[in-house]
Amino acid sequence: MGRLLFLVAIVAIVYLIIRSYQKNTPRQDKPVVENMVRCAHCGVHFPKGESVQADGQFFCCNEHRDAYRK
Repeated sequence: MGRLLFLVAIVAIVYLIIRSYQKNTPRQDKPVVENMVRCAHCGVHFPKGESVQADGQFFCCNEHRDAYRK
């Protein structure tokens, strides 16, 4: 009977340690969602932050911006 109580106590301690560790670990926030835009020249969709903007249009690179202007 003593061994059983000792085993239950060990399991409870391990459970509490794991639970406290999980509470202390920082959780990753949700990823930042960014709007997608379409290149006016080739039609590829990409994040707005990576775009090249000119004349109210979005482009995936400087070459496509220049080709669209010609």
